[in-house]
Amino acid sequence: MAAVAEMDAIFRALADPSRRELLDRLGARGGQTVRELGEGLDMSRQAVSKHLAVLESALLVTVVRRGRKKLHYLDPVPLQDLTGRWTGRYGHHRPAARPRRRQTPEGMVMDKAEFVYVIYIQTTAEQLYQALTDPESIKIYMGGYGPDSTWEAGAPVRWKMDPDGDFEEVGQRVLEADPGKRLSYTWHTLQPMHRQMFDFASDEEWEKAVQERSKVAFDIEPAEEPEMGIKLTLTHDGFDSPDSRMLEGVSGGWVVILSTLKTLLEGGKFLDEPA
Repeated sequence: MAAVAEMDAIFRALADPSRRELLDRLGARGGQTVRELGEGLDMSRQAVSKHLAVLESALLVTVVRRGRKKLHYLDPVPLQDLTGRWTGRYGHHRPAARPRRRQTPEGMVMDKAEFVYVIYIQTTAEQLYQALTDPESIKIYMGGYGPDSTWEAGAPVRWKMDPDGDFEEVGQRVLEADPGKRLSYTWHTLQPMHRQMFDFASDEEWEKAVQERSKVAFDIEPAEEPEMGIKLTLTHDGFDSPDSRMLEGVSGGWVVILSTLKTLLEGGKFLDEPA
């Protein structure tokens, strides 16, 4: 019945042309405020806010707070799930069974020169922060790669590029470390192994790309609804352009990593584990 209720909420949200217009605008450019979304529309800001609240409750819109601003992003996953309900049995093979949307309403966006991902995990803020900084946990959800640090502001973040190799100093530093609330650090630049992986056309293009230095932040807060657990917002930004090769690489990687982190914290089984 819960799945039916979620489907009904989506249909109700999409029935209004003004809400469809807002979704179109977010599809064209994510990370907009209420004021930006209302520009050029024959609607008051209050009306825009009400429509956005309906879209958010239907899990079609994800909200990320940046200081005093509320930025809105389109979450296409519920629509994909909805169409898959009828089209999936006719030759469309989906990767793996997804948990129910009410339990894991994640939102992803690659807009401008940033990547934002929101996921809800049934855990505590303290346990989530610990998993982000604990070497044994990192080894699991990062697949043997990943960072190592004392996790104090200003401390170096060493990185393992090869599961069988050693941690290396690649110029990363912890920017913020507030247990249970926020962790942020600078990201490594493109490494020699990435040149062939991304097929750079020229030495000039490669030399420019390796100068890019981005950063990643994990913001931890209670979910809007208590039963949804803890809300984790990952923001990876500081890229030179939306065409950044590093942005292209981390966007897919973070989705897998955070999904595995969620499985780890919620006590689920991994694909290579016996049933």
